[in-house]
Amino acid sequence: MNMLAAIRPADMRECHVRLAASPAAPAQARSEVRAAICAWDACVDGDLAELLTSELVTNAVAHEPGETITLVISRSRDRLRVDVHDSSLALPVLQDAAGDAETGRGLMLIATLSAEWGFSRTPGG
Repeated sequence: MNMLAAIRPADMRECHVRLAASPAAPAQARSEVRAAICAWDACVDGDLAELLTSELVTNAVAHEPGETITLVISRSRDRLRVDVHDSSLALPVLQDAAGDAETGRGLMLIATLSAEWGFSRTPGG
């Protein structure tokens, strides 16, 4: 008898965290990302990962019509990936925020400072 099974690489890690869509969510998300980086001994800039996570979560909370969002943190080899799932049907839009604007720069920071960024539609949002 033979069996084939997909083998997940030993260096692949993933963590799912459900967060209340509230003003406290970005801080909680930063903490979760920092904990994952430490637990997985990931060679990434933790401060930058926290900043970009905070921006993603802040954007999701601002546009989330429901009560929760899901933070997904994954690591494969030398890459850390952070996904934020919400139920909003609106697509993220890069804004050209004025220099003195208090909001509107989050996606610009993400686009500028991350290795890659993007979004995908899911059945839930």
